[in-house]
Amino acid sequence: MKLGAYVINLNRSIVRWEQLSRKANSLELDIIRISGVDGSQIQPHDKADINQRQFLLRNGRNYLPGEHGCHRSHLKALTEFLNSSNDAAIIMEDDVELQADLMRRAEAVLATVPKAELVKLLNHRSNGFRYKAMTKYRDIIGRCVHGPQGSAACYLVTRSGAEKLLRTMSVMVYPFDVAIERGWSTKVNTFTLKDNLLELGPNSHETAIATKLDYRRQKFTGIRRSVTHLLRAADYARRVRYSLW
Repeated sequence: MKLGAYVINLNRSIVRWEQLSRKANSLELDIIRISGVDGSQIQPHDKADINQRQFLLRNGRNYLPGEHGCHRSHLKALTEFLNSSNDAAIIMEDDVELQADLMRRAEAVLATVPKAELVKLLNHRSNGFRYKAMTKYRDIIGRCVHGPQGSAACYLVTRSGAEKLLRTMSVMVYPFDVAIERGWSTKVNTFTLKDNLLELGPNSHETAIATKLDYRRQKFTGIRRSVTHLLRAADYARRVRYSLW
């Protein structure tokens, strides 16, 4: 299996890329830079790839420009991967802390669950984890009953998985980190690690998407979120069913 490693980095985040490049060189890791899309620079007439009404209903708030840029950046990385000769790819954001054993442990994940098309390698939480398999490096693979787990900072994807993601997520209706977990919707055979293979680095608090306050300002309250609650309840039932499969 030929495995590539791609890192999304905004053009203005020069220091992040320099730090990550130095670390990659010291670990002898070959990483490919993907120029990220700055959501604040997306013009009002250039938003055909986001369904703003559906985003509002499903998330209970308006979308943030940084989320739109994040969505486009990941689709760009998936496209770049499919245009390569690689069989699978690790796609990362530039605030991860690289590890020397990243590639061999990722290869072991795919060897252990060869039918997997996407495996999240980093999450904020893994509540209600359901065991499926263990790699030779003792990385535990499974699915979670509870979610979303948060973060799209590092995940492993195959060619078939990338093709399905590009087809089913061409229009944004969820933040990207929420959308890639929804294997029951994308039809991507999706798994997660119980414990993170990588962790976020010290510069991860300097978010390029939005702060917690930005999210709170856009969040609806009361009856305006009633449809969102119903949609989330239905999605939660699908998640539970998917995790048990």
